[in-house]
Amino acid sequence: MAEVITMPRLSDTMTEGKVAKWHKKVGDKIKEGDILAEIETDKAVQDFESEIEGTLLYVGVEEGAAAAVDSVLAIIGNEGEDISGLTGGAAAPSAGSEEKKSEEQPKTEAAEPVAAAEVPAGVEVITMPRLSDTMTEGKVAKWHKNVGDTVKEGDLLAEIETDKAVQDFESEFNGVLLKQGVEEGGAAPVDSVLAIIGPAGTDVSAVGAPKAAAVSTEKPAEQKAEAKTEEKAAPAVSSSSSDRVAISPLAKKMAQDKGVDINSVQGSGENGRIVKKDIENYQPAAKPAASAPAASAAPVAVNFVQGEDTETPNSQVRNIIAKRLSESKFSAPHYYLMVEINMDKAIEARKEINSLPDTKISFNDMIIKATAIALRKHPQVNSSWAGDKIIHRGNINIGVAVAIPDGLVVPVLKNTDQMTYTQISASVKDMASRAKSKGLKANEMEGSTFSISNLGMFGIETFTSIINQPNSAILSVGAIIEKPIVKDGQIVVGNTMKLSLACDHRVVDGATGAQFLQTLRTYLESPLTLLL
Repeated sequence: MAEVITMPRLSDTMTEGKVAKWHKKVGDKIKEGDILAEIETDKAVQDFESEIEGTLLYVGVEEGAAAAVDSVLAIIGNEGEDISGLTGGAAAPSAGSEEKKSEEQPKTEAAEPVAAAEVPAGVEVITMPRLSDTMTEGKVAKWHKNVGDTVKEGDLLAEIETDKAVQDFESEFNGVLLKQGVEEGGAAPVDSVLAIIGPAGTDVSAVGAPKAAAVSTEKPAEQKAEAKTEEKAAPAVSSSSSDRVAISPLAKKMAQDKGVDINSVQGSGENGRIVKKDIENYQPAAKPAASAPAASAAPVAVNFVQGEDTETPNSQVRNIIAKRLSESKFSAPHYYLMVEINMDKAIEARKEINSLPDTKISFNDMIIKATAIALRKHPQVNSSWAGDKIIHRGNINIGVAVAIPDGLVVPVLKNTDQMTYTQISASVKDMASRAKSKGLKANEMEGSTFSISNLGMFGIETFTSIINQPNSAILSVGAIIEKPIVKDGQIVVGNTMKLSLACDHRVVDGATGAQFLQTLRTYLESPLTLLL
């Protein structure tokens, strides 16, 4: 009899867990003691072992996605056993209590389309994945497979737009795409039906029938399948060659771990496929100097027509930006501190550093480094408000605001204080480039403890920013201006830059913010002090 395995509570404060990695796939044999998955809690990543023997019949949480404690993580049973009643949201045999049923009620509703009819043999129902901790719904930016197309494990099914980025969504199954549950450009809640894959010709009209949207998309999907009978293979070839990089799963994981941009790797496998040795032997090529992160992001094109009002539908990213900035501005009591920095020595230091072979850093890189070291000395600024307590962060992760056509994203440099100038420079250029092409992953925009926004490249001398919660402060960087200054009682030509620090008064008091800016000023005006 099948056993339902729920998301374990691995710490006293854990309310949800994230599947960092699955060690078993659907269909694999499981023995007692085998590691099923790595679960990321609010404190650590832990191996989760199976206490049951059998076959892994169902995975309830996608790799990289999060789920509440006690929600369905996996189902193990006998090979070929019918578990449609369990995957449809019916009470698990091991649950046994009404309290647990009520906790899982939202999941039951989301899975209703699957439960409406028994899923035919060999058919897999793919639900809208949770691609970030804060994601509640996803929008299909683009389908890469049409109904009737043959799908292989690892093929790119669709591009999913979340509240943070647009991400590629790959299939974990082999078969034929029988149904698209969400139209291209349409949105759907997490865990609702995204697609159905199975043997060609399988009738899946009853699966998901209760949902009006699903019914309305069914007939066009079937017609599309009939119309494409003679050209099934064409879309698969074109999408894999022009839109998707051919790479093995292991090589992809290695590239993510090493921070390698797979678009710059030359594959040595069949048909140019990137394999393990390509990542191991990869040497990044020298890149031309990139402009500051926000400089080249083109705004959404809007044509001006005299006397005519026009409308632009908000993207998912724009809606989330509006929601979060409003919440931050109206929930966190902002105040602002401003200081003017003499950048003469920083200019000299940068010139000397860039004279070294294969080295090219920007003033923004120097500001990021100086800020990270200053946060070490002022940990209160590197903290977060948590209602009845203040959380002092153990890592210094600086988010760097990057302008994109849809608005703004904040990729995060993890452990910034431990990075060198060149590492910071390479990381910022890479993430800024991928942000503008919608290539950032959700985990690259999570976990910031402090943020920096730089509009100096636009000639803006000073401005203030809205705090990027749960941070308690954000630094706004203006342009370096050449102007007369007083030095040793004499008027001379100098180079100055204005910084503005927005602070959450619940966490950072005025004196604390001022002391942080004093330290940062010292590091920028005397760059050698960073070595002390």
